[in-house]
Amino acid sequence: MYKLCFYVPESHLEAVKAAVFTAGGGRIGDYDQCCWQVAGQGQFRPLAGANPFLGKAGELETVDEYRVELVCEDDKLAAVIAALRAAHPYEEPAFDVLRTVTDFGA
Repeated sequence: MYKLCFYVPESHLEAVKAAVFTAGGGRIGDYDQCCWQVAGQGQFRPLAGANPFLGKAGELETVDEYRVELVCEDDKLAAVIAALRAAHPYEEPAFDVLRTVTDFGA
């Protein structure tokens, strides 16, 4: 099992979550579309050659974004990340993937 965390502008929050859920992310037992989200502010500066969704090359940009976290089964991870990339408006979406521990030897 993995935990996926990604950042997305509010304008695309529901579309990206829907794509990730459709690909199999966010399932816990008899529940689906499970996630945790919180609003925040992202910052970036596009470099020369970038094609930013927001802002201009060489200028610092801040944007209201959401941090979204959800779990994902091993066999769904590649499809979930592909769905995230396809639905996300940024050319380089920020995300991380962590392996979770499910057996504590109890």
